[in-house]
Amino acid sequence: MHNQNQKIKHNQNPGHEPTENFFSRVELLLGKDALELIASQRVILFGVGGVGSWCAEALIRSGIKHLTIVDPDRVNISNINRQLPATTSTLGELKVEVLKKRLLEINPDAEIETIAQIYTEENSATFHLDNYHYIVDAIDTLSYKAHLLIESCKTDAQVFASMGAGLKMDPLRIHITEFWKIKGCKLSAALRQKFRKGESPSRKFQCVYSEELLQNKGENSELEEKEEGGIISYYKPHTNGTMLHITGIFGFMLASLVINDINKKLINLQKN
Repeated sequence: MHNQNQKIKHNQNPGHEPTENFFSRVELLLGKDALELIASQRVILFGVGGVGSWCAEALIRSGIKHLTIVDPDRVNISNINRQLPATTSTLGELKVEVLKKRLLEINPDAEIETIAQIYTEENSATFHLDNYHYIVDAIDTLSYKAHLLIESCKTDAQVFASMGAGLKMDPLRIHITEFWKIKGCKLSAALRQKFRKGESPSRKFQCVYSEELLQNKGENSELEEKEEGGIISYYKPHTNGTMLHITGIFGFMLASLVINDINKKLINLQKN
């Protein structure tokens, strides 16, 4: 791996509390075997903004111990309304480093790897996607997102993705479905158009999405639609209004897909 990656195992536990006790309620619901399987799974999460940061927290609080978080961005003042790492005291800091510190405060025995880089086609091989049981996509750059989904589906990992969480207000319109069955989401429509013109994912994968689409009302809103061969590109400069109660739910639902799938693995193992 490259210099920006830091793999840190933090063992400070001031109260000397057995970490098993942290997850007693998870064990109560799912059982000891499920908790052990959750702790053994390796997850990589791309994007720790308004959606991904809450997904990361939910994964760690659910017993995931091996988590790689990928994001090149630093905390900006406009992130404060919805992103877990963003506070007035963390402005300018790398999001992955702020989040790593918080996650290790939740579970000091977790192994958190941070990659402060953006995923691109050129550097995709350095992420070693084959090393993971779960690949979670919470990035919003159309071309990078498309390539990540294509490459992820070539591995044995389970793949889960977030579609666009901007311009939404109604949590009851957030759903989970297979990518090609999504309706009413501009980001998924742009991805499908891109896939149809070139390579597409080799298998199905589940997504969190909302069919709701509101309009920006703010006087300083900047809706910049960059074109990529006639396709709307959801690149970073594209600015939409976003609310925490939506992005947080997207993140928690992504985490639920991972945890529920692990639990299904165990049930299938017990049947066989």
